[in-house]
Amino acid sequence: MPDTYDLIVIGSGPGGYVCAIRAAQLGLKTAVVEKRPTFGGTCLNVGCIPSKALLHTSEMFEQAAHGFADFGIKVKPELDLEAMLAHKDKTVKSNVDGVAYLFKKNKIDTFEGVGRIVQAGEVEVTPEKGEATRLSTKAIVIATGSESAPLPGVEVDEKKIVSSTGALKLGKVPEKLVVVGAGIIGLELGSVWRRLGAKVTVVEFLDRILPGMDGEVAKQAQRLFKKQGIDFRLGTKVTGVETEKKGLRVSVEPVKGGDAEKLDADIVLVAIGRRPYTAGLGLEEAGVALDERGRVATAKDYKTNVEGIYAIGDAIAGPMLAHKAEDEGTAVAEILAGQKGHVNYEVIPSVVYTEPEIAVVGRSEEELKDAGIAYRSGKFPFSANGRARAMNATDGFVKVLADEKTDQVLGVHIVGRGAGEMIHEAAVLMEFSGAAEDLARTCHAHPTMSEAVREAAMAAWFKPVHI
Repeated sequence: MPDTYDLIVIGSGPGGYVCAIRAAQLGLKTAVVEKRPTFGGTCLNVGCIPSKALLHTSEMFEQAAHGFADFGIKVKPELDLEAMLAHKDKTVKSNVDGVAYLFKKNKIDTFEGVGRIVQAGEVEVTPEKGEATRLSTKAIVIATGSESAPLPGVEVDEKKIVSSTGALKLGKVPEKLVVVGAGIIGLELGSVWRRLGAKVTVVEFLDRILPGMDGEVAKQAQRLFKKQGIDFRLGTKVTGVETEKKGLRVSVEPVKGGDAEKLDADIVLVAIGRRPYTAGLGLEEAGVALDERGRVATAKDYKTNVEGIYAIGDAIAGPMLAHKAEDEGTAVAEILAGQKGHVNYEVIPSVVYTEPEIAVVGRSEEELKDAGIAYRSGKFPFSANGRARAMNATDGFVKVLADEKTDQVLGVHIVGRGAGEMIHEAAVLMEFSGAAEDLARTCHAHPTMSEAVREAAMAAWFKPVHI
């Protein structure tokens, strides 16, 4: 057995690789175990990064086909799907190679294979070929991420019935795409193929899209997506998918009862959420406890019930977001190095990378009402923003929610082009318990889309100027 490590991280996704790098920077002898031949986990290989590449290229294609003429640019774009997918793959390679470089730069040992916790302080690595290796360590961090949740009675083959992984590599644009689930993944990937020419129908069990987000934001987003050509079947459940010679037949029926019907599809995308990936980790044998939803149970310092074993990211409670995992990876590395690692879960942004984008941080109106917190709401539409008008990007709005008594900003919600970039000034403000007045009095460059954020803060504090 090699010399004992200070830390072994199982999984090299955003949480795992950031944890390993931070630990190495703080002087800990660190190793990473990864079952894939490339680093980066789901996010870099088959999630965040490739999906954003396709979202961007498909948006460019649609703008060229339908938006350029409004600016006096006449073109007739032709789709080269093979080249578009090649760009996606090139982007993925660049990112995963970057993680490999960072591991080498920080002198982190890496082991390819399936990691299993034998007991506290010992990890077994089983490669695809060859014999297993046992590693000794003072601490273990479980950063194994998540996998697509299955739909009972529907088998994913990644060819006709696909998860998000299969939806990133379709060989041709489907004529009819049925998306099961109106969450972030379903809407993002559904919008990609809609822009490239597919007729998209989204089937959602609940009576709304984007569960958990602010209700007004979800309603506005649904109107915009419907205007773009996406059909929604809300309050509807999928009971089965049949394969026929000409394609697929999706059986659906109302959740509250009613007549069943069948939808035709070339491709069905199952996007009903994700579940923690803990299979084969040896958690039961090692005595590591799970919670009622199959997540690794942890205390505030990310400790499990077994001394020396920690967990972060999608494997534990909280939003399944790459940046949440990164912050937890940093925090646990700092804790192991004797520092005071911390994550503020009240200020974790979330972004839906559709067009327009949807970005939120903090609480929704529904959450504030449920908590009995008196608040003021300030809104400003992009239709009243000069830069948005110049770019034909007037869909959407900014909403700022502030405490009625203290004026502290409790939540910010943006629907609009570039919302994912604009949300961060709100996150910084909230991290330091800033008030709506603080943001309202901060000078913003003109003309920018971000002026709408300032105007919404003005509306929450006193009055906006430009409406």
